[in-house]
Amino acid sequence: MAFTNPEALVTTEWLAEHLEDHDVRVIDATFHLPHADRDAYEEYTYRHIPGASYFPIDEIADTSVILPHMLPDAQKFKETVEAMGIGPDTRVIVYDGNGGYMAAMRVWWMFRCFGHESVAVLDGGLLRWGKEKRPLESIEPILPPAHFEPKPRPELVKSRAQILANIEAAEYQVIDARSEGRFGGVDHEPRPTERRGHIPGSINLPFVKLMDPSNDFTMRSVSEIAAAFDEAGVDLSRPVISSCGSGVTACVVTFALHLLGQSDTSVYDGSWAEWGNDADVPIGP
Repeated sequence: MAFTNPEALVTTEWLAEHLEDHDVRVIDATFHLPHADRDAYEEYTYRHIPGASYFPIDEIADTSVILPHMLPDAQKFKETVEAMGIGPDTRVIVYDGNGGYMAAMRVWWMFRCFGHESVAVLDGGLLRWGKEKRPLESIEPILPPAHFEPKPRPELVKSRAQILANIEAAEYQVIDARSEGRFGGVDHEPRPTERRGHIPGSINLPFVKLMDPSNDFTMRSVSEIAAAFDEAGVDLSRPVISSCGSGVTACVVTFALHLLGQSDTSVYDGSWAEWGNDADVPIGP
């Protein structure tokens, strides 16, 4: 059985063959949590896939709020991607240094939020590319600027108010991609919050059940992904909002649903970084 939208996921073999295509642009979206004590941009300048531009999600964001890497406005996104040589006909390939789950799928979702559908994630990311001893470089590319016209899709992003309203309406299934310990309020959050736990009525599906951590965090097969949703109690015929700690690994859930052909999906951008610090909203069950 094949994915319904297989074009959203490309292999290292495919990218190696198309790396120099005039309409392909590669983005390095490597990102690390604050406690990791690692500099993603410094790592990018040390080695990246040839021709890749660096996309810092904490900077290409709405920096007027205290929440981390919230979706930027259309103008900021437009200026960023135009400088990367990305136009309406560009095939964008996104990867990160962690296999894909830390920001590659977040950037994939961001492009779709601004109406660019020709975007894919590199399966296995830089982990797999490096293990296969494929070419790397340290120079930052100088690319001819392009014209990009954002076509915002607000239905792909949900706010705190919409999540609050959904608790009673139950129109959407809310899937939390965090670990079981964090969902249950037992484990600490990487970004400390006032409260622990989960959004009432949400379903826990840790993102690692959709990827293979032992195989460079490549996506699992169609049957494995479908089984993971089924075991978690997700009804694939109903709309889904994905959530996590700060809106990054939530995009793994959204991406997996897209591969399966589910179109009515969105991401709670503030996620637990917002909900867990708000004393006025309820905590699980």
